Amino acid sequence: MNSVAIVGAGITGLTLAFRLRQRGISVTVYEASDRIGGVIQSIRRDGYLAEFGPNSILETSPKIASLITDLGLDPRRIYSEPAAENRYLVRYKRPILLPASPVKFFGTELFSWGTKLRLFREPFVPPSPPDVEENLADFVVRRLGREFLDYAINPMVSGIYAGDPARLSVKHGFPKLHALEQKYGSLIKGQILGAKERRQRGEMSKQDAKKLSFDDGLQVLPDTLGSKLADVIQFNTTVERIEQTAAGWKVCVAAGGKLQQPEHAAVVWTAPTHRLVEVGLATARELDATVLREIYYPPVASIVLGFRREEVAHPLDGFGMLIPQAENFRILGTLFSSSLFPNRAPAGHVTLTTYIGGARAPELAQRPAEDVVAITVEDLRTILGVTGRPTFQHVVFYPKAIPQYNVGYGQFKALMDGIETKAPGMFFAGHFRDGISLGDSILSAHGAAERVSAFWSQRSRQP
Repeated sequence: MNSVAIVGAGITGLTLAFRLRQRGISVTVYEASDRIGGVIQSIRRDGYLAEFGPNSILETSPKIASLITDLGLDPRRIYSEPAAENRYLVRYKRPILLPASPVKFFGTELFSWGTKLRLFREPFVPPSPPDVEENLADFVVRRLGREFLDYAINPMVSGIYAGDPARLSVKHGFPKLHALEQKYGSLIKGQILGAKERRQRGEMSKQDAKKLSFDDGLQVLPDTLGSKLADVIQFNTTVERIEQTAAGWKVCVAAGGKLQQPEHAAVVWTAPTHRLVEVGLATARELDATVLREIYYPPVASIVLGFRREEVAHPLDGFGMLIPQAENFRILGTLFSSSLFPNRAPAGHVTLTTYIGGARAPELAQRPAEDVVAITVEDLRTILGVTGRPTFQHVVFYPKAIPQYNVGYGQFKALMDGIETKAPGMFFAGHFRDGISLGDSILSAHGAAERVSAFWSQRSRQP
């Protein structure tokens, strides 16, 4: 009874369990599958290292660095290669280097002179009313113009969310962008003035943050967390129901063909929200969580391909490339994985990680693996000058990949806040709550650790 149940052994659940145990709080982690890490998974085969999901962590907060240090992983941490700072956008059917400074922006062929000159108007565009929830497409057109939406924001959103800017909420999907406009009245002024505040907090913007991984891929992080938590993780254990009781919480689980009903002082849900709707949450005040089924998770396919270096014409001197929908390719974008970190491909070869599907073309992600490989190779031939056949390939399909913070997402956050308030001891953390990046998930775990610890302390003082 004197323990916290954590549902899901992804990066959020593992980080949360580790931080709570450091505070002397007992935990039990329930994981439905036979492995930890969620979408984080790295494999080595034939000299290649393939990442299934995310390829790097953005070191945006000291809390991320401190987690790595506390786990003893500093010697295994690697930062991206300096050349990986280059980013490409595809226009005119070819990758063009994204300008990294204002001077280079005015010299790039990515945008017309009309769009470039419009930036001088941006500081004078009035902000939207604070109570109006605007979609990202309207926000960008209003402040920066249509071309900037089509050739900068559209591909950026596909690379981050695999989403649709006409549906994503600025307030909830890009809260820092929304805050800049509301506080400073301008994105440009906010970027300049907000930099000082971030430095004072010891934080970095995602644009400027260092990209890191580990010598054997990102899976090193969940594997190390798992080794520290081996005695409290229950694998192949499916949560069937969560029920509030007079004394705490009962978690009904199925494992090995048997049903069990362990009781806990608190429960933290870190698994995808659609699973909670399937499980069912019974609270004393009859709070309805079924609306969480409306959170949209589009399907995405991840395609990792290896090629001989001489059979790819592009120098691959960067992080990767993003592809605007207006260019009429079928892939969303490609990471130059072997340029990003060392030892991702055998000598004389390169590794490319491409994504297909998302809100832009969900039907493509659901096609057979051989089809998505063929689609990927065809587009890469045109864009990067690939001439050979893949020497390595690995395809992973995610039927429900990334939660979309679409307009109206505030109702889901309000529901989770309401449940935490009205059903004490029930908490939520993860990419559906505090941002979708890997770093966001780690920070979400730290935030949940604070809330759970406060609840635990209050509970321990009660008679």
